[in-house]
Amino acid sequence: MRIAAKRVVGVAAGAALALGAGGLAFAQERATPEPVAEAAVQFPDWMAGSWIEEKGAAWSEEYWTAARGGIMLGVARNGTGTRLAMWEATQIRPNKDGKLAFYAMPRGAPASEFTVVSQSATAIIFENKAHDYPQRIRYWRDGALLKAEISLADGSKAHGWTMQRIKETH
Repeated sequence: MRIAAKRVVGVAAGAALALGAGGLAFAQERATPEPVAEAAVQFPDWMAGSWIEEKGAAWSEEYWTAARGGIMLGVARNGTGTRLAMWEATQIRPNKDGKLAFYAMPRGAPASEFTVVSQSATAIIFENKAHDYPQRIRYWRDGALLKAEISLADGSKAHGWTMQRIKETH
């Protein structure tokens, strides 16, 4: 998800596969996560895949790997026509306390951590009330669709996306 400026975290708003002069944007967070057995936490593998929302010329894409080695990796980007507006690298992995967390690195910035506060078989909510915006990041499945929303912790100032799987072209 993308929200403007430096203070914003797009849900997975970046093509973190976007290679820059220094390599993958994931390198921004230099510490390698400690290996964690996937059974220790319940990863939202139902998010895995390539997703897109298109509204006229505007588009938003998210790409998520399935959990492996104790981490899910995500990238996202959004724009209009051929113009890129925002990109972001993301991770879902256990934090230092062993709780599942969402790490967002918009445009390769240092990671912001959002800890899981609610989770079911098809929905997950992460929060960081100390963050300016967003404070809540929510994903859920609605049939074949992946929905995402960012907001303040109380649910106000919400912005959402409804994404469908990207059809493979090769």
